[in-house]
Amino acid sequence: MDSLTKIILDPQYHDILAIVKGLRNGIVYGAKVRFPHAVVMTFLFKTGPIKDKLRFIFNATKQHAKNLGMFVTIYKTLLLVQKHMNGGKEQDIHSFFAGIVGGYYVFGTNNNINQQIVLYLFSRVLIGLAKAPVERKIIDAPQHTWPVFAALIWGVVMYQFRHERNVLQPSLQASMQYLYNDSNNWNSLRNFIWHNK
Repeated sequence: MDSLTKIILDPQYHDILAIVKGLRNGIVYGAKVRFPHAVVMTFLFKTGPIKDKLRFIFNATKQHAKNLGMFVTIYKTLLLVQKHMNGGKEQDIHSFFAGIVGGYYVFGTNNNINQQIVLYLFSRVLIGLAKAPVERKIIDAPQHTWPVFAALIWGVVMYQFRHERNVLQPSLQASMQYLYNDSNNWNSLRNFIWHNK
């Protein structure tokens, strides 16, 4: 146990151990994020036997955890490789290249889990790009910027749901179907209160 602690605390192994811990953290975080989401979405919107629902929850959690673990590993490994190729110095652009390679190999397959993760990041990137000029004091954002942004996003998504529904993600379609269309139909008090199809 003492020899293992010495290895862990030895600076010469720090970079490699950071990659290993990154893999572990990616798996843990992916499972923690996906599991409750998969449980809620499955029991709210999926029909079928409980066995199928549990299998879906397990597979979604496993894929999310595996993908994040793989991405962190690729990303941190490529940062280390680029740093060593550059004489031990990290350049700002290294993170961009490592992210591109990891993103392509891990999240390049078009499936529901990858779509959700990439679209989540896409929205955060756009907000970050909008904030960057304000943070750098290049422009001064007026107070009404957020309300206008929120209004435009909701206007566009409601138009798309109403008139171009197929362009939206299936999970968003299901949520919006439940909120806006299913609420138009009932034929009894029980159906009025509990209707979920």
